[in-house]
Amino acid sequence: MALGTNTDPYQPIERELRITRGLLEVLSAHNHPLAIVTKSALVLRDIDILADMAARRLARVYVSVTTLDRNLARSLEPRAATPPRRLKTIRALNNAGIPTGAMVAPIIPVINDAEIEDILEAVAEAGASSAAYILLRLPLETADLFREWLRVHAPLKADHVMSLVRSMRGGKDYDSAWGRRMTGEGAYAEMIAKRFDLAKQRFGLATRDWSLDATRFQPPPCAGDQLSLL
Repeated sequence: MALGTNTDPYQPIERELRITRGLLEVLSAHNHPLAIVTKSALVLRDIDILADMAARRLARVYVSVTTLDRNLARSLEPRAATPPRRLKTIRALNNAGIPTGAMVAPIIPVINDAEIEDILEAVAEAGASSAAYILLRLPLETADLFREWLRVHAPLKADHVMSLVRSMRGGKDYDSAWGRRMTGEGAYAEMIAKRFDLAKQRFGLATRDWSLDATRFQPPPCAGDQLSLL
């Protein structure tokens, strides 16, 4: 199971509702492996459950690190944890024995793609054992929202950014085709992929085994099932 692939499981309201923690308790009780992707330091609240699961090879966490620039982070991901806080989160998770990686996402041409190597170096120093990336995705109404963000925060770069985005998406704002939607295509996309791969190797982020143990899973009993004696 993967938590955080559609929306962050550690939204601010999670502090009160504790829905994600409840899910982790159930998954842990039945030895169900999971991976988490989050940009929130709130994941550290659940380090007790995650560390116990990690000891059974049942959990790993990816922390999203989009930029190391505080000003860019503030405008691009308001209310989210600051870049230094995310690096501290990686370090704390790793120190607790939880396999932890970095998700560099989204990579936006002209906006944060120049930081790829710096981000990977920083997350490696913080203890990350792996890294992955996702190229900027602009499905449906997201494209209009992003253009508005560009007009407000990077007006002089807006046309250049969108031109490069379309060059990696077959001339469109977005291509949802499987195998291309995360990484794009074309010369610029290939350059980003090559830089990312080389940087991963340079900083030791490309060789770790993060396999999870799916053999321990025990389905919860259904009504009428014979209970275990022990």
